[in-house]
Amino acid sequence: MPGTKIETTVVAYLDVEDNPDITNPIHSTEVAKAYGFAGPLVGGVTVWGWATDTILEALGEDWLEEGWAEYSFRQPTFPGDTLTIRAALNTGSLSGSWDVEMINQSDEVCVASKVGLGKAEWSQELNRPRSMDPIEESPEKGPLTLENAETGKDWLAMKLEFSEEESREFTTEKQHTDNPLFLGADAIAHPSWTAGWAEKLLRHNFDIPSSMHTRSRVQHHSKIATGTMVIGGAHLIDAYERKAHHFANFDVLMIDQNGSEIAQLRHWTIFKIATLEERAALGI
Repeated sequence: MPGTKIETTVVAYLDVEDNPDITNPIHSTEVAKAYGFAGPLVGGVTVWGWATDTILEALGEDWLEEGWAEYSFRQPTFPGDTLTIRAALNTGSLSGSWDVEMINQSDEVCVASKVGLGKAEWSQELNRPRSMDPIEESPEKGPLTLENAETGKDWLAMKLEFSEEESREFTTEKQHTDNPLFLGADAIAHPSWTAGWAEKLLRHNFDIPSSMHTRSRVQHHSKIATGTMVIGGAHLIDAYERKAHHFANFDVLMIDQNGSEIAQLRHWTIFKIATLEERAALGI
């Protein structure tokens, strides 16, 4: 059994090629600097994934099957940052939840989160999309804008097999893990692979030049075994502007080929990042 505190460290790395032609070029030096950042931003779900072993030490493997997490990104993480992952048992909680922070070398909290077992208090608030029949991605999809965002509408669902190849590619390129749970022919999906489905669905439906993941809630319902066909659908809750950024807030449901629920997500992302000029106009 773990104690009431756990601490580990990780050195941040870029999980994609540093090239402006990638799917989300905010993770490239050229585009990130054009928006005023010091360097390429490491992807949110990649950063969050580095806390996985700490969470499993605190809560055990059952967290992957019936556990929850809510986390927000307070500061960007850049390649080469040293992150300290600090987990502390929330002694004031009857549910035995843990607070998990990821703190960089400048003592800035980059990620603040809470994790626990069972059903989260907010799990019943998550919307289940009615439209779960996967549709091929359209080559003519357009942008998401505040004007065309239809609150309360389901987006097109998509499917993807969690194959051995998909698993190996993910753990090799995205999460450099040596945890045997996520390796080999009998691997299960890493929780950051699950968390990444929100941005997959965003881009399945819309042409998004660059986006920044800001916050998530995740409710796990089952582990994802190699060979599972995963189907994901999404339901738009809201789209709004804040500090010149355009945000989308949407819920995701993931099921397997038999219709059994795998996970539910509530995701907040900036789908249109404010330019330096737009921020300057507001005095930001």
